[in-house]
Amino acid sequence: MALIRLQKFLSKAGICSRRKGEEYIKAGFIRVNSAVVTELGTKVDPFNDRVEFKGKVVKPKSELLYIALNKPKGYVTSCSQPGEKIVLDLIDIPQRVYPVGRLDKNSTGLLILTNDGNLHHRLLHPSFDHEKEYDVTVSEPITDGALAKLADGMPMMGTKTRPARVTRISSRRFRIVLREGKNRQIRRMVRKAGNHVTRLRRLRISKIRLKRLEEGAWRYLTEKEIKSLTT
Repeated sequence: MALIRLQKFLSKAGICSRRKGEEYIKAGFIRVNSAVVTELGTKVDPFNDRVEFKGKVVKPKSELLYIALNKPKGYVTSCSQPGEKIVLDLIDIPQRVYPVGRLDKNSTGLLILTNDGNLHHRLLHPSFDHEKEYDVTVSEPITDGALAKLADGMPMMGTKTRPARVTRISSRRFRIVLREGKNRQIRRMVRKAGNHVTRLRRLRISKIRLKRLEEGAWRYLTEKEIKSLTT
């Protein structure tokens, strides 16, 4: 874990503002690993150093994390599945995060992982209208009529899929933008249209784009990206 300044640690733990933390440090109210600290430049490991304020241990609050992963083929979107490779195997951090939504085992592309329960709800609930964009390749040339059916909505699982935006790229490839996420939705829609998906890659969730993130790689979302999802 990266070291952070002591006054920042106090602030993130909800003890006080950073400026007030500086005052407490100067006044000798803070101990780090049992030693009084009065140096403002002191840095601590939030999870390994013992920090005390006026004799009471200060524990760090759980930090909210937001991660974009380019899921490779062959990994399942699960926190635990015996005998399978799971997406969490690709995220080398000590904190626990959870995938938002799913990409099936044979699909690739953008997956968001977080420990923010509110964001998890916002991204999954259709009332928030978060778009998801996919690049799809099918086994046989797909007709304009079939693409129109995908765009208009199709009967599925006792209901009808919501209208989607569909753009042809080639005879066997197209992009589709959904505002919902039923189980294996695109594969089922394509099958109903008389074709078969051979490659499915998610390019975008809301304003978060896959861009040039390599398969199997991950990155933290920027503050601007987080704000776009949470406001």
